[in-house]
Amino acid sequence: MSSFDFMSDSGKKVLGKENDSVAVKEEIESSFEEGLPVDGLTVNVEDDTITLAGIAQDYPTREKVILIAGNIEGIAQVNADQLITMEQISEENVREIPEEIFYTIEKGDTLWAVATKFYDDGTKYTHIVDANIEVIKNADLIYPGQAIRIPEVLA
Repeated sequence: MSSFDFMSDSGKKVLGKENDSVAVKEEIESSFEEGLPVDGLTVNVEDDTITLAGIAQDYPTREKVILIAGNIEGIAQVNADQLITMEQISEENVREIPEEIFYTIEKGDTLWAVATKFYDDGTKYTHIVDANIEVIKNADLIYPGQAIRIPEVLA
């Protein structure tokens, strides 16, 4: 099951204006500079849970969409069971989704410290920024409760 927990008391204020599902979908769409890399994206907001469906172009895109949705104030859970990737679909088989590594920023964290924790090398913080460009607009402005993706870094 692809259900992800987030801190509902932090994040971008998107909900409560009119149609929450439309507002979240627009937030996801506007976060990608080159156009939305998800075919048929549907978003359903019910209470503090977002359900996502569609076909993402790859696993990192899928993870970014989950993070954008989860980093909205008032959202505690994102269900992505129906958000699949092109990589999963082939004529011969359906592949499993690799395990995502998400990290929730804590008070006092810096991206350098997070990179040191996961890579034993603070200078690799730029990999974290690059993998989260849709949710980290400025590497110096992260906040407690913000969830980010920790990408695999190949030597």
